[in-house]
Amino acid sequence: MSSDFEAYELDFGTITAEVTNKIGRIPKLSGEEKTQLVLNVDKQLEEVRELLEQMDLEVREIPIQSRPMYNSRLKSYKGEIEKLEKDFKRSRIAYSDEVRNDLLGDDAGSSENQRAHLLDNTEKLERSSRRLEAGYQIAVETEQVGQEILSNLHSDREKIQKARERLRETDANLGKSSRILTGMLRRIIQNRVLVFMLGAIILLTIILAIYFNLRGH
Repeated sequence: MSSDFEAYELDFGTITAEVTNKIGRIPKLSGEEKTQLVLNVDKQLEEVRELLEQMDLEVREIPIQSRPMYNSRLKSYKGEIEKLEKDFKRSRIAYSDEVRNDLLGDDAGSSENQRAHLLDNTEKLERSSRRLEAGYQIAVETEQVGQEILSNLHSDREKIQKARERLRETDANLGKSSRILTGMLRRIIQNRVLVFMLGAIILLTIILAIYFNLRGH
């Protein structure tokens, strides 16, 4: 699983490097050329988001003891993509001094005010997005904890059931042993009674033999 995660990391690094380079070029362009580059960057950012989702799924399959390290790396990548998205939004409404002067001429000052207003709205949207992302992360972590608890409860239940089965088997074996010991004790008592009876008969026979022998003389 970790090898898949690392493969996604390599793809993430390659694409984000390309996106960073293209974002730096966007303010220097205008017209159709700028539009095409913006669409290209938007598509690559979508690919990066899909990579993050795949990485998130991979982390869930990693053993619990190794998961914190990968969660930390994933959190760093999410922070990086948030910064890229912020830079991308700014670049779409930004122009280099040369392009801005060509496009606006004397209206450059008014454009700066509009740009500031747009940046302010963008910041508000990003804050809302971060809050939603934090809520989603909490929900995911809560789900993971719940799954682990359910798994532990299921494991404990199986152990209890096995212990009960062993107790039943032990009780059955004890009952069987008790019956065997009772039978052995009964046979021992019967054997002793027989021995006593045989001893008494032999003793009586000897006494009678001595008596009749003496009487004959």
